[in-house]
Amino acid sequence: MVQAIINIDDHANRVLNIVKAKFGLRDKSEAINIMTRQYEQEILEPALRPEFIERMKRISKEKTIKVGTLEGFRKRYGLN
Repeated sequence: MVQAIINIDDHANRVLNIVKAKFGLRDKSEAINIMTRQYEQEILEPALRPEFIERMKRISKEKTIKVGTLEGFRKRYGLN
């Protein structure tokens, strides 16, 4: 666990208190942890998430399917 001393303004302090009360948390550090998890899920691009990188590494190791031309693609997948 990392400990940090931070300076926040009054508004941020009020928001942390609201989050703390809403989720029944013990302290503001738990509120910050919840807020960062939600920020990560909603704001950060998927390419920045570690699980996305791992998924792309697995996919890159899979066998590729060579289709060739558009006609080959249509023939392979039964499209007309």
